[in-house]
Amino acid sequence: MKILVIEDSWFLRLAIEKVLQKCGHEVTGAADGQAGLRAAHTESPQLILLDMMLPALDGTGVLKELKKDPSTATIPVIVLTSLWQVNEAKLKSAGAAAYLEKSALDLDKDADLLIQVVEEVAGARSAGAIGRAR
Repeated sequence: MKILVIEDSWFLRLAIEKVLQKCGHEVTGAADGQAGLRAAHTESPQLILLDMMLPALDGTGVLKELKKDPSTATIPVIVLTSLWQVNEAKLKSAGAAAYLEKSALDLDKDADLLIQVVEEVAGARSAGAIGRAR
């Protein structure tokens, strides 16, 4: 599956990319919101992992732009956030498929949570529902 990771932390983006590539996915990374939107249009990903706190255009802005464009509106988006409690209402209304709390991700020791959520969202193919993933 083609996956786009929009995350400004180089270390986290690289770790996520490596985990997903080991699972056989084709992964592209972007370091800010504007680059992420461009990559969403040029790479045609089947799934997007999106950080909320981004330079150039924040994650909420990216999500809104993705969902209003017919060419990207159906791509499921998993939001990566440290502030899910603050952002939950915004994420639901903006069309996130699921979200992952960054504090729950310990990719050096255990990547199962990331892989599980990616597989669930990819399998569900319903971009309208939001789920809390630990």
